[in-house]
Amino acid sequence: MSAKVICITNQKGGVGKTTTAVNLCYYLAKDKYKTLLVDFDPQGNATSGLGVDKTDPTKLGLTMTDVTLGAASLAQAIRPTKYKFYDLAPATPELANAEVEITNQPRKFTRLRDAIRTVASGYDYIIIDSPPSLSLLTVNGMIASNYLLLPVQTEFYALEGVAQLLESMKLIMKQANPDLKLLGVLATMYDKRTSLSSQVYNEIKKYFKTLTFKTTIPRNVRVAEAPSHGVPVGAYDKFSKGARAYKDLAKEIEERTK
Repeated sequence: MSAKVICITNQKGGVGKTTTAVNLCYYLAKDKYKTLLVDFDPQGNATSGLGVDKTDPTKLGLTMTDVTLGAASLAQAIRPTKYKFYDLAPATPELANAEVEITNQPRKFTRLRDAIRTVASGYDYIIIDSPPSLSLLTVNGMIASNYLLLPVQTEFYALEGVAQLLESMKLIMKQANPDLKLLGVLATMYDKRTSLSSQVYNEIKKYFKTLTFKTTIPRNVRVAEAPSHGVPVGAYDKFSKGARAYKDLAKEIEERTK
């Protein structure tokens, strides 16, 4: 067995990328899939969203900074979360310095892929939360993955930048990872009460057709509140609309990656 590796990416910030990573892993783990969340964003929001204090190095131990610099293996940086079948490889803002440090070093594009290969046999799914930019870290994420998951906010300018991201994906497929596939496009912050949300969702469907997930992630207070409590929304309020949406998304992804 080797894990299915999914990179969640969008060069636009604030589209629900980290929220999707944290909650998708939670529901995949609930379905008894051994799941690893690799926080590869220097903001480290996925790390703090799981209740890990990224400001205290004594408690934190090894992180993706050490892995990226080759100072530690990925297995050494992985820690269990409080949820069964759900592990985390944490990140801190120091990861941004590591990115600069490896710029002129060999294998700068394949650091993450090489690290993931060493643990892939122990997981069903590995989810990478990548930074909101087309950076060296994001390219590492794409090269390390089997699939890309693209969250798109159902707001004005939603599809701006998506074309550029797809171009980068094509380039990576051509030069470094021919097996990379677009797993799907996820409409986030969807508000069915507004015509704008519906219009944008229809635009996404028109552009991506069957690659658009049937599940949409609603604007939901519970989803917004959960990270401040350091828990996924399913653990915070499993009956909320947001929790139910992420549960449905996990099922769709399980189906698409069979």
